[in-house]
Amino acid sequence: MNSVVLGLIGLGAMLVLVAVRIPIAFCMALVGFFGMIIAVGWPEGDEFDFERGFDAAWSYASFEPFSFIANFPIVAVPLFLLMGYVAFHAGFTKDIYYTARVWLSRLYGGLALASVAGCAMFAAVSGSSLATAAAMGKLAVPEMLRYKYDKGLASGVVAASGTLGSLIPPSILMILYGLFTEESVGQLLMAGLIPGILSAFIYMAMVWIRARANPDLAPRAEVTTWNERFVALKGTWSIIALFMIVMGGIYFGVVTPTEAAAAGATGAWLLGFLARRLDWQKTKDTLVETAKQTANIFALVLGAKLFVGFVALTGVAGALTEWATSLDVAPVVILIALSAIYIVLGTFMDPIGMMLLTLPVVTPVIRELGYDLVWFGVIMVKFLEIGLITPPVGLNVYILKGVVGNAIPLETIFKGILWFLAMDVLTLAILIAFPEISLWLPSTLIRG
Repeated sequence: MNSVVLGLIGLGAMLVLVAVRIPIAFCMALVGFFGMIIAVGWPEGDEFDFERGFDAAWSYASFEPFSFIANFPIVAVPLFLLMGYVAFHAGFTKDIYYTARVWLSRLYGGLALASVAGCAMFAAVSGSSLATAAAMGKLAVPEMLRYKYDKGLASGVVAASGTLGSLIPPSILMILYGLFTEESVGQLLMAGLIPGILSAFIYMAMVWIRARANPDLAPRAEVTTWNERFVALKGTWSIIALFMIVMGGIYFGVVTPTEAAAAGATGAWLLGFLARRLDWQKTKDTLVETAKQTANIFALVLGAKLFVGFVALTGVAGALTEWATSLDVAPVVILIALSAIYIVLGTFMDPIGMMLLTLPVVTPVIRELGYDLVWFGVIMVKFLEIGLITPPVGLNVYILKGVVGNAIPLETIFKGILWFLAMDVLTLAILIAFPEISLWLPSTLIRG
């Protein structure tokens, strides 16, 4: 069988299996394993030899996925997850939201602005969009509803701002992207910082303009004194300290990203215990949630490695690269087409699975077009952020719906998301037009 045709059939089979709701980790593993059996056992112009194909697929499956998981840099994933869950259970999330609320509540749309700021700050220690949306949803949405905020705005701002956890470092998606593309994880983490802050400011500007134009959309909260504001600042020191330990250590070359993750997780534990905010039950919950999330991510990684092996064997990535570069269009047109594909995939796939599924095919195309893969890492994560809130299956929206229960209908949340989707498209256009926004900070990285 023609290997490229087999590769395209495998890609189609993947999408069919995902569409019928089979977990994507199993989809990638099944297509990858059986695809390798067929590719090796049925070469072009020869008869099918199952034993030869099975031996080759089994040899790959028994070594490559494990060797990737056993990689030292991937240890950063569970450690950053642990840091985020410790910060949540220790109440650091509540502290930063309260501080943002006290400082911003008197502005137009102040509580919504505080929600964006709180999500951005919690993203700096969580590394996960879903965790950020869930944590902030419990705090911010009830507070906005208490002050008679529009339900669409109150829910939409948290669901959208929760996606900042994918871009603002430490980002789990950036770490996995770096490991699969063999790009510097440290540079990727730094590359997401300024675009993440830009995304947050664009959200806040839109909320402020809408609230000023229609005060009934977001009534102002009570007046706070300057004394209350300065006292509230003490609630941010733990998050700032953790962020500086992690990102400061990476930037100045003191530690590797993996060592920074270990330092951050240790620092979060120490701060939580010193503040007497972690009892046995919270400690148990933190460890269980970290283990569950790590298992989910590693299952995706194992499946992705099998699928990557199959794609490499068929040569479909090279064929698609040759086809894309032969088109008589500007490279940016191909990039825009990719964005449309990611938005469609985001309507029914989770971000990690979507990224790991498409990287083997997309990365060679981007490299051949001459784009910087660190810059494209930021663009891809922005694509994935948009997918997290795109109807009909925006995962952040469903996470938030689970938090607010019957207080806000699902269709209201999706309507509230539309303004933020428009802002994401604007941010994406800015990042594509001005790559230096993403690349300036990584270029100044100090290596130890």
